[in-house]
Order: sequence, then structure tokens, then C-alpha cells
Amino acid sequence: MAVLVIAEHDNRSLKVATLNAVTAAAAFGVSVDVLVAGHQAAAVAQAAAAVPGVARVVHADAAALEGQLAENIAAQVLAVAGEYETIVFPATAHGKNVAPRVAAGLDVAQISDVTRVVSLNTFERPIYAGNAIATVRSKDRIKVLTVRTTAFDAAPVDGGDARLVLTPAVQDAGTSLFVGAEIAKLDRPELTAAKIIVSGGRGLGSAEKFGEVLTPLADALGAALGASRAAVDAGYAPNDWQVGQTGKIVAPQLYVACGISGAIQHLAGMKDSKVIVAINKDPEAPIFSVADYGLEADLFAAVPELTAALRT
Repeated sequence: MAVLVIAEHDNRSLKVATLNAVTAAAAFGVSVDVLVAGHQAAAVAQAAAAVPGVARVVHADAAALEGQLAENIAAQVLAVAGEYETIVFPATAHGKNVAPRVAAGLDVAQISDVTRVVSLNTFERPIYAGNAIATVRSKDRIKVLTVRTTAFDAAPVDGGDARLVLTPAVQDAGTSLFVGAEIAKLDRPELTAAKIIVSGGRGLGSAEKFGEVLTPLADALGAALGASRAAVDAGYAPNDWQVGQTGKIVAPQLYVACGISGAIQHLAGMKDSKVIVAINKDPEAPIFSVADYGLEADLFAAVPELTAALRT
């Protein structure tokens, strides 16, 4: 019996979400394997082999796997799935794209956004935007899970000595084509991995004010920038900054919410943060119900004052 973790990578390096998934898989108390499917991704396979707790790295290498197309990755997972009773994906955009295809191919139910492994076939997952926790027991012969990365600590990146095994790569499914990728280059931490996040909401009023008020604070704290869905929809911030049920789930050490009312969809994405600071002029704003520290004030005055204080 073993658990298979599907590695997320860019053919050059292992993504942190994979390390969270390895920790989740280790909670099963059985052998943990990692599948690295890519092209010229030997460095990724070596990195996965160095993760403590990983027993074996299954490496499939082919040009068809270079673009990490969901159709091809799912086919590769299905090609090796018969050896496992549980298959674990990080609950990222990529994982959520591949996992349902694998579950459908195996004719089993997918269990999404697992936050706790209770036993080999029982799991906890949030429902109703995190307002309730469901305990799910699966009777399927193979369990297909996505795990919420913020619920599990990242495994160490070295100290392991897993065995590397090459497996035949699948043929190109031919149903999609990787054309290219436009990667946003960030000068600050990536949102889901950041220890400090400064987020803005519709209360900023414009994209100009968003940058003018929040960027200096984020710079002073060494923080990532986030935004509510309302701010993203209004064009104040790019889509990849969105925090919430329909954006990114984060759990930093410090989350500073500026001008965010605290709609339930946003709270679902950040309420597991270790310390939450809310700045809002509305005393009835729902964000104050989850905040550890709340400041009822005009953010256009309070945030610059806070930034200035941090710089002294």
C-alpha cells in the first residue's frame, strides 16, 4: 500500500505546493511516492528524491509532458494509478485541473480541499466557505484527493534519499496544444508562500490609490500584495492577487486587510492567517469579526501613518 503525490513543477524546480502535499500524504502512515511528469525535468526528480519521507520518485519524461497540459498529465497519472490506493494533488489551479480528469478516468469520486487526514479512508474538508467542516469517508478502491496547502506544513527540501524509477511516458493526447506562457515577474514574495500579506479592497477607490497607499506598506513589511474580489473586478489589482474562495487560499503569519469589508468569500481565503489586522472605517464590517487587531479609521490616513512608523 502506498500514496502517490503528483508533483507540481516547471521542469526546472519543485513547487512548494508539492512539499505541502507530501506532508499530507505522510499523514496516511504508509509509503509515499512522488510522480514527476515533465520534459528534461531530471533536476525536479532529484529534488523530489531529497524530500524526507518520500520512498520512491516515479519519473516520466517526454516532450508531450513539457507544457503540463492537464490531458497529458492525467493520462500519465492513470498509467501508474493501479499501484496505489490514494492519489494526492495540491489544491492549486494545476491540481484542480488534473485531479477531476483522473477521478473520472478511474470512475471514483474526487474529495476536494482536504484539510485533515483522519484515517486511510476518512478526511476532513471545509464546506459553506469554511463555515463548517465535513468529515468524509470514501469507499472507493482508489481515493483521489486535492489537499489545501495552507493546512499542511511544507516538508523539508533535503535529508531524504528516495529511489528514482523511470516509467514509460504516455503519448500526446492530441486534444490540446501548449502555445506559450506569460509569467508575471514579481519583485516581492509569491502570494501563497508569503509570510506577510497586505491586501486591499474596494475601499481603495482606484488602481492608482491601490498602488500609492498599499505598495509602500508592503515594501516596508517585505510583504506580498493581495486583493479582494471586488478590488480585482473593479480593475484595481490583477487577477493573480485575488484572495478568497474564488481566488487563492492563504495562511500567512500576518495578514493586513485595508478597506476590505470581509465578505464571506474573502474570509474563506484568509481567515486561517496567524494574525489578522483590519483597517476599515465601517465599524460593522464583517472583517472585524475575524481580526486579531482592528482599527476603525480612514485607511488613507492610517496606512501612510503605519508605513511611516515602520520606516522609523
